[in-house]
Amino acid sequence: MIGLARRAADWTALAPVLALLALALTWGRELPAVLVAVVAVLLAGAVLAAVHHAEVVAHRVGEPFGSLVLAVAVTVIEVALIVSLVASGGPGSEALARDTVFAAIMITCNGIVGLCLTAGTLRRRVVAFNAEGSGGALATVATLATLSLVLPTFTTSRRGPAFAPEQLAFAAVCSLALYGLFVLTQTVRHRDYFLPVTAEGEIIDEDGHAARPSGARTLASLALLLVALVGVVGLAKVESPVIESAVAGAGLPHAVVGVVIALLVLLPETLAALRAARRDRLQTSLNLALGSAMASIGLTIPAIAVASIWLSGPLVLGLDATHMVLLALTVVVSTLTVVPGRATLLQGGVHLALFVAFLFLAISP
Repeated sequence: MIGLARRAADWTALAPVLALLALALTWGRELPAVLVAVVAVLLAGAVLAAVHHAEVVAHRVGEPFGSLVLAVAVTVIEVALIVSLVASGGPGSEALARDTVFAAIMITCNGIVGLCLTAGTLRRRVVAFNAEGSGGALATVATLATLSLVLPTFTTSRRGPAFAPEQLAFAAVCSLALYGLFVLTQTVRHRDYFLPVTAEGEIIDEDGHAARPSGARTLASLALLLVALVGVVGLAKVESPVIESAVAGAGLPHAVVGVVIALLVLLPETLAALRAARRDRLQTSLNLALGSAMASIGLTIPAIAVASIWLSGPLVLGLDATHMVLLALTVVVSTLTVVPGRATLLQGGVHLALFVAFLFLAISP
């Protein structure tokens, strides 16, 4: 058993380094089919390693800091990827930020939440979480999404579903302010609202029975987590030309590329949230899902606002009617899920149905 544990630890340390090395060797190059498959394997290894190291960090710092570390780390690198793709000016780049952020919201609020509710309720008929913390997170996500993705469709200062410069600056400041206020609430003023609870509503001392990892191991895992996340996002970008070719060959809308890349980038958070749900820590799963959606908006919009100073061409942020209906339905269903503080298999199925509807309408708009 000790030998297996050591080999596993060695593997999780090696996978991020190999992913980063592959990224350096393949960046900006056209790859043959064999290398595409190798990159895909290394991408999967980096995802699994990221989840392992995120859990080590989370165990050391406790909740909700652990889920916050993973959510912010993934989102910061994702934002860098979005800005670089928008700056490249490729086909569909004017709507890339909108498509990616909306995809992240649908993946986190419906895909991850639905999977975690399903996994949790299959083990226990009813799962419990803290309605105060999850409700506040959901309210922040809904406000950020409306300010950044819905209002541009209805403003009249600029033609098309886009903000005027002063409106974009206002949205960016509001996004940063709301996200900062939420982090303060989550980690300082009302930290207990974001801790896992029992079926009776009692706060769980997260992993209090197990010895915490040492400081040196935590720092090593934090460094390897960042390396793994760079590898995940970078290799997703390396794979994107193959994805674009496949999408174009299948005659699908270009927005599907953004959905696929978002799915790849959010894999570490998805797996971490699922593992937490299987340990009866659904609050941790919701922290990851809603925190990722919030960080995706709260960090992407300000970054795009700053980048727009030197970017040329339009920046489309407003959602179309179909996506606004999906967003509105997601907010309503999520509210009904969160308010009771308890959920059953039915709620998980409803969220998964919305996620599948999003994927279907992305393919067949």
